[in-house]
Parts: sequence; structure tokens; C-alpha cells
Amino acid sequence: MDQFNGLSVFVRAAETLSFVKAGSQLGLSASAVGKAVARLEERLGVRLFRRSTRHISLTAEGALFYERCRRILGDVQDAELEITRTLDRPRGKLRVSMPVIGYRMLLPVLPGFVQRYPEVELELDFNDRLVDVIEEGVDVAIRSGPLTDSRLTARPLGPFRFLVVGSAAYLAQHGEPATPADLRNHARLCYRFPSTGKLQEWILDPQQPQYTIDSQAAMTCNNIEALICAAVQGLGLAYLPDFLVRDALAAGHIRTVLAPYVKHGGVFSVLWPSSRHLSPKLRAFVDFICARLLQ
Repeated sequence: MDQFNGLSVFVRAAETLSFVKAGSQLGLSASAVGKAVARLEERLGVRLFRRSTRHISLTAEGALFYERCRRILGDVQDAELEITRTLDRPRGKLRVSMPVIGYRMLLPVLPGFVQRYPEVELELDFNDRLVDVIEEGVDVAIRSGPLTDSRLTARPLGPFRFLVVGSAAYLAQHGEPATPADLRNHARLCYRFPSTGKLQEWILDPQQPQYTIDSQAAMTCNNIEALICAAVQGLGLAYLPDFLVRDALAAGHIRTVLAPYVKHGGVFSVLWPSSRHLSPKLRAFVDFICARLLQ
């Protein structure tokens, strides 16, 4: 059992790359974590971490050992869950991280989740910052783009694409752009990411996927609802994900332009730590949103 606990301490230290953070998450002191790792290194006869006064990092042997231990601990957690899940039900706090615009996808389906799982307490964090899921103690995250962290497991939620949209009144007054180059003669309504201050690029032209429109914007805005409203009110053309303007398009408040040139898009995925078993609350949330988001 002591050996098993030592592996658990090692895995948490490897995930956080900090004895202090690992100890905080395990309810131990940083000294206790360091001693547990030292005993493990002595037993194995190899160094698992490189240590400095400020940082620790895995050695090559430590990285190999971490991957094997992570799978072993995951199998043990899965075995325990298999035994107890018939007696357990989704309950407790679930920390969810997603981009700021994620509320347009998630909030419409949440009433059904809350009604089905009333004992799950959702803590939602809408943030365009790239949250470190493991280090910050997030249970599950919703993101777009490729999975770059090998410590995370992902399931796809669905694809999306960008559209260039404008109101009928605006297009009647200013004309409809026929090519991306025509946008230089139009008022562009651009989204500015609140967390970074960067503008959303307008990526157009199917023959040149990296071609971007860099002419001066007529208006920038760090609130997506205000940007949609500005487009509906005829202030200019906006470049927005399709799921955000679906209702406005269906109601006839705006319409798309430059459709042959707008091919850029992506895929949203739900992510969670690979080393963490799917608890009833996490499994319930992942299964629920995978069946409903972007469908």
C-alpha cells in the first residue's frame, strides 16, 4: 500500500511539476511529497526528476515511468468505479471551463442537465485564456482546435465554420462584396478577444487558406452579443461562427455574403484529465453535452 501511495504522489508531482502544488492537492506538505519521491527514486535506482531551486522537471526515465504509472492508477480508479458506480449517482461540484462564446452553445441545453442531475453543482468559467486544466483543478473543458496536451482525453462535440454576414439594409446601401478584396470598401465589424486584446482574423479564399483580411476595421468590440447586434442594425459586415448567428439568419435579420470564399472553421471538443477516472458527475456531463451541443 505504501508503494501504491508513493506512485500516486509521483504521478501528481509529474502532472503539476511542483511538489508544493502536488502536496496541496493531496493534502500533504511539499516536504512529504519530496521525501516520497526520494524513497521511490531510491527503490528504483534512478532519478525521476531534475531539481533546481525553483523548478522540477521529469528526466527521460521519469517520463517513461510516469506514462506507465498513469495508466496503472487509471486502471485501479476505473476498477473501483466499476464496483461502486451502480451504488453511486452524479453529485457534487463540477468545474467547467470554456471560451467566452461558449455560453451560446451551453446555456440553452443546461436546463435539461440540471433537471436530470439536480445534485450536480456546476461551476462555469467563461474565459478565452488557455486554462491549464490539470494545474488549475478544472474537471472538464470545452475548447476548439487540436488537442496539444497529452495529459488530456478528448471527445469531439461537433464542427463549426465562420460566416461573413450583414443586414439587408446595409447590403442595399453599400452593395454586396463579390470577392474578399472588395471588403476594403466595406465597414468591417471585428471581434477583439477580451483576454488577449487580439482581433479575430478574417480568413478567406479557399485557394489560399492563410490569406487574411487586414484592412482597418470600422468598429471593434470585445462582446460577441454587441457585435451581432451591430451587424443586425446595419453598421457593417461581421465575421462570426455559424452557431452564433443561426437564429439571426433564420429570422432574416442578416444574410451571408462571400460564401464561396469562407471555408475556415474548426471543431469543438470536450476535454478532461486522462489520469482521472470518469466519475459519475463527469461521465453524465460529457455524455449529455456530446449528444446535444452543435447538433
